[in-house]
Amino acid sequence: MKYFTIIVTIIAAGLIIYNSTMLDFNNLFEGQSIVALITIFASLCAIILLQVLRLSKRVDNKLKGRQ
Repeated sequence: MKYFTIIVTIIAAGLIIYNSTMLDFNNLFEGQSIVALITIFASLCAIILLQVLRLSKRVDNKLKGRQ
């Protein structure tokens, strides 16, 4: 599970970098720029959810170790 979250996080970071090059700052909410913004936002959400998953697994492992 740890490797899966790391790989998906790297892919999401790559998508953020790629889509930030697609932004047209003169027309930010039109055409391909809005698609790039949506993809950047979705990638950020994926990264946050994966980090929450990793943290919850770490807490779960520590709680199982105490019992």
